[in-house]
Amino acid sequence: MLLQQYKIVFGGTMGAGKTAAIKALSDISVVSTEARNTDVKSHNKQLTTIGIDYGEINLEDGTKIGLYGTPGQDRFDFMWPIVCRGALGIVVLIDHSSNDRLQNLEFYLNAFKEYGNNIVIGITHLDKQDDQVLKIYRDWMALYNCQCPLFGIDARKKDDVLLMIETLIASLEVQSNLTV
Repeated sequence: MLLQQYKIVFGGTMGAGKTAAIKALSDISVVSTEARNTDVKSHNKQLTTIGIDYGEINLEDGTKIGLYGTPGQDRFDFMWPIVCRGALGIVVLIDHSSNDRLQNLEFYLNAFKEYGNNIVIGITHLDKQDDQVLKIYRDWMALYNCQCPLFGIDARKKDDVLLMIETLIASLEVQSNLTV
């Protein structure tokens, strides 16, 4: 069975790189549920996740963490609470190339905050390496008092994805020290 004692969930917009991020990080072959995309109005890509993608990362101490990718289309939102139950944290990925990127950020943050409060945000599909490109997200987060860590990433690069995972784990360690 695919259930792990520890898990991290990847959510966010269709085409933001959830499957790519899991593939970049996983120590096993990823179980993927991609099928032909029939919703080309939402995103013009050939394949899209229609179930749950699954991979694993093995920590140095032997701990295995399950990596679960959710479908990006909100018509599959009934799956999100099931997948998020018991997760160590949630990575929300937003496709910067979308015209609705800030509305997507608001929608997915609000949706996934219902299932956990340990969230990091990854902004993908950044065409230029400019520190100011993330300013629109920082400004939005300040306006709505959102305190989630924010990263500009390439979901295909292991180090970029690993930084988000390490941030989730460090956040858990800080939270547990505050409650002890």
